[in-house]
Amino acid sequence: MEFLKNHSVPIRRSLLSVPADNRRALEKAPGLDCDGVIYDLEDSVSPEKKAEARDNLANAFSGQDQPQQERIVRINPLESGFAEDDLKLVARIMPDAVALPKVEHVSEIAVVADMLARFAPARPVALWAMIETPKGVLNAASIAADDKGPRCLVVGLNDLRKATGVLPQAGRAYLVPWLMQIMLAGRAHGVDVIDSVFNDFKDDTGFAAECVQGRAMGFSGKMLIHPAQIEMANRHFGPDPESIKEAEAIVALFERPEAQGLNVINLNGKMIERLHFEEAKTLLAQAAMIFARKKSQ
Repeated sequence: MEFLKNHSVPIRRSLLSVPADNRRALEKAPGLDCDGVIYDLEDSVSPEKKAEARDNLANAFSGQDQPQQERIVRINPLESGFAEDDLKLVARIMPDAVALPKVEHVSEIAVVADMLARFAPARPVALWAMIETPKGVLNAASIAADDKGPRCLVVGLNDLRKATGVLPQAGRAYLVPWLMQIMLAGRAHGVDVIDSVFNDFKDDTGFAAECVQGRAMGFSGKMLIHPAQIEMANRHFGPDPESIKEAEAIVALFERPEAQGLNVINLNGKMIERLHFEEAKTLLAQAAMIFARKKSQ
């Protein structure tokens, strides 16, 4: 299928958060099967260890070959007093993206973009926004819509629960409206949206249920707190064999010469529109990229 050669799509099924003050975790991260690593300089690092964490991260990046994972650095909030040093580090190590925590207004994204342009003028670094507060949820659409806005939104439910008093419950019933609001904001502006962490990494049943729910809600993947969660996130947020088989059938039908110009095709009694053809091509491109990465490991 010729389209696969030029069809590049981000794969973000599993994004593992790694504390930058944990040297052993930094060493192990590039060898894990997650799609991306969020190197954390914020919540998981105490104030007295921020400088050490930055040094650890600089050393880790200097000793790494370019991994197939996406590499994201989560900096500290702008008002923390640590963000400027974090961004100077980013300019040195040049990750794929910077995640800004607790984003509430689009102006925060603009400030970080301007700082990065000053510290690293040679190559732009993508920006991601953590949506973790009530104001962040309410302003998610304007954050995602801005020209300098993020290429990815990551939901942070621990802080959102703390700020609102919503209790952690299986099924997240009282959080679903907010999750879908963030999802809609991202999709309206072509921005990926990543589901929040699941805190109990030993609860496989609960984690699986939340992955199924997140995938059904349209999330691209899940932020993780432990390597034990990677395989399940990859499985639930990745294309399954049945979906791949159906996508191949849809693409084959629309690529027939007699289908040129048709917007609707009958496939085993189902009416398949051209928009499904585009979705099928994206799914097959993702599957091909996942297979190629596994083959090279």
